[in-house]
Amino acid sequence: MHNDAEDEDMIKINKKKFLVAALALLLTGVLIGQGLVQAKSDTYDELKAFTQALELIKRNYVEDPDSKELIQGAIRGMVSSLDPHSSFMAERAFKEMSMDIKGEFQGVGIQIGIKNSQLTIIAPIEGTPGDRAGLAAGDKILKINDEWTKDLSIEEAVDKMRGPKNTQVRLYILREGWDKPKEFAITRDVIKVQSVKKKMLEGDIGYVKITQFQGQTGVEMEKALRELEAKGMKKLVLDMRNNPGGILDASVDVSGLFMAKDKLVVYLQGRKAADRKDYLTTSMEAPREYPVVILVNTGSASASEIVAGALQDSHRALIVGTQTFGKGSVQTVFQLDSGTGLRLTTAKYYTPSGRSIQNVGITPDIEVKLPVVKEAKSGESVHMVVREKDLDRHLKNDTVKEEIKTEPKKDAAPEEDFALEAMPKDDKDDIQLQKAIEILKPALKAEDVFKNVPVKAAVVEEKKKTK
Repeated sequence: MHNDAEDEDMIKINKKKFLVAALALLLTGVLIGQGLVQAKSDTYDELKAFTQALELIKRNYVEDPDSKELIQGAIRGMVSSLDPHSSFMAERAFKEMSMDIKGEFQGVGIQIGIKNSQLTIIAPIEGTPGDRAGLAAGDKILKINDEWTKDLSIEEAVDKMRGPKNTQVRLYILREGWDKPKEFAITRDVIKVQSVKKKMLEGDIGYVKITQFQGQTGVEMEKALRELEAKGMKKLVLDMRNNPGGILDASVDVSGLFMAKDKLVVYLQGRKAADRKDYLTTSMEAPREYPVVILVNTGSASASEIVAGALQDSHRALIVGTQTFGKGSVQTVFQLDSGTGLRLTTAKYYTPSGRSIQNVGITPDIEVKLPVVKEAKSGESVHMVVREKDLDRHLKNDTVKEEIKTEPKKDAAPEEDFALEAMPKDDKDDIQLQKAIEILKPALKAEDVFKNVPVKAAVVEEKKKTK
């Protein structure tokens, strides 16, 4: 799941450049970690085939090919054979990455993904050019300007939709129920995503929504809590629905506002056992101890799942909503000598009790489903229901057996191409939020939110294993 900014979990930007040019890398070995390791003989044999193909193209192709495009295309193809979150970044995308981390970029303002091999809008970002133009969740993007999207990667599509403020991009859109596609001419703008939003609800119940995890989200979250506490907040609804993730450190900072210092929030595990890295809370202040209910849904991914998992494992917050997205992997960004970048999945993350979220997500303590609709009504925001397990080439979960998809019966109704979850504009119509308020109203202390909620046997079993 992407927006036309990058929204993957990135733990760092590796300032150390690759030691050799991309072609030399392909010819001599494979880069692993920070060292260059000599390729095995079978890999070398495959690389000979690559050099032969490169020579044949350079010598015999009907037109004189550009060597730079050939090499970048080869790297892009190599990375695309991995998982859906590893990608090659062109020069402009790599340069603009720092803006993405700050939550500001220039473009259209839509979250996109590939569903059934078609570039699809997951959701427009509220108040952006894409939203104002009438783009909607579930729309299929057939063409960007004059280029068909069928063979474009998500990274390439993002790069084509982004551009300087006041420039225009044309999207050819096909929507369910339309007999033919329509063209949307959209003027790009600076997209600023507000990370933290806050308000008071009924009585002493406060509400904070984290839209995505940016570099300053932890600081902004603490400021929001202080302001609400000054208004008399004694209970909190933390809304992370449709939060696609962001910066890993920010999720640790947010978790630390509700957990004691030096408590495990999440740990990363790379290919080798020795590659484990623990992330602990660091706040010097005493953690908040009031009752907390967290709202999640299918659009809650990666960093938001880290927070939900950490507070669920520590029995610090009650989770309400629907099963989350299930992105349990972390990407590291490497800079290549050509000014381009490589986003590579380098680890999976695990909750404090040892649960892998990959493909599974966070199971809410209390499930409350949002209405599923065909299209948005006036004032509603909708989000396409798609999870990590629906993505091509997704990584497997090593702690949970993945369900095997069975062939549908011949007389069964055809499966829906996609479903849309509707988020009502009015709080009174938001059944997930109203459930959280119902739980918090009688709660006097943090543990009161767990009354009448059965303890999950699976979580108890995981805790036993980690002792």
